[in-house]
Amino acid sequence: MTRDGWRLAVGTLTAMPCPPPGRVDPRVAARSVVLGPVAVLPLALLVTGVLAGGRQIGITSLALGFVAVGALALGSRAFHLDGLADTADGLTASYDRARSLAVMKSGDVGPAGAAALVVVLGVQATALATVHPLLAVLAVCLSRWGHAAACARGSVAATPGGLGAAYAGSLGPAAVALLLVVAGAALAGGAHLAGLPWWRGAAGVLLAALAVTALARRAHRRLGGVNGDVMGASIEVSLALLLVAVA
Repeated sequence: MTRDGWRLAVGTLTAMPCPPPGRVDPRVAARSVVLGPVAVLPLALLVTGVLAGGRQIGITSLALGFVAVGALALGSRAFHLDGLADTADGLTASYDRARSLAVMKSGDVGPAGAAALVVVLGVQATALATVHPLLAVLAVCLSRWGHAAACARGSVAATPGGLGAAYAGSLGPAAVALLLVVAGAALAGGAHLAGLPWWRGAAGVLLAALAVTALARRAHRRLGGVNGDVMGASIEVSLALLLVAVA
């Protein structure tokens, strides 16, 4: 069970080669959520390495931030960015549930999806341009708990089958609360070590959790539940908000 959870976490959060899990069910999905920050640690270190190397050779800060965002996207096959674009397009395409789901499944990027990508990636890049290396690592890793609120008990899948069906409702409220407390404590501690007020780290986690909860509720009203695209959007939005809080 733990091995399948690890394989699912690596396979959905990174582009690193990994055997597929033997099975995917809510228990395996829950374990993959918990293991997410560890699975993505190599990508977090890659981002930090890009930032450190770029600063050493004098690359302009903002340009360096975009290079770091690009490296992170490559390291995850842009999987969650695709979810962000599809979610934005689906939630703005129509008030008809079937039409919205069809738009999300099409794979095309519309105006809303393009705007969401520009805004979220721009925020991430701008924040990464100035963030402390320790906080960059923590933000990237902890953002992979960003979809925990969308996986909370009571959440349902928008459609049967797919990853969304396994993740929706897979985490109990106590587990979600514990992940948020651990994330808040870790980012608050990192902020303190980096010379920032500790509360900025905690506030970032709280803000990200509120944003994902609002997104999940919107998805339930418009789509009838959450799916893999909403999970991906939750991760990207969480990363942007965590970076803004500690940049």
